[in-house]
Amino acid sequence: MSQDRLITLKNKDTGEVIWTRKNKRKVERKIELKKYSKVLRKRIIFKEVKK
Repeated sequence: MSQDRLITLKNKDTGEVIWTRKNKRKVERKIELKKYSKVLRKRIIFKEVKK
């Protein structure tokens, strides 16, 4: 996986971090994804943060 495409998604409630990639040519805004939280055991919103 290319390192320049990697972004960090973080949940501000639990502090969990998920690494994923993003196509920077097509997506200009910050990403918000609903992902599964292992701590809360349900789907919650993770927001993109700086590296």
